[in-house]
Amino acid sequence: MAIDESTLDLIRQSLLIAMRIMAPILAAGVFIGLIISLFQSVTSIQEQTLALVPKILVMAIVTIALLPWIVVRLVEFSIEMFRLS
Repeated sequence: MAIDESTLDLIRQSLLIAMRIMAPILAAGVFIGLIISLFQSVTSIQEQTLALVPKILVMAIVTIALLPWIVVRLVEFSIEMFRLS
């Protein structure tokens, strides 16, 4: 069973839009994780839950802040997909 070029293009576009939407949220999680790891190294506090809660909170705040941008990107992508069909 062969996959035609248009199907591969749709899959490629879907993955790219997903990565563009996820990148800022994941970058915020990585950045806050790095800061917390440095803080834990300096203070010799090795509590695992100390890193989890701030990462979740920061990622949730970034997601809420970027929600209008995310919705615009998804609407543009949806319109493009409906035009192709």
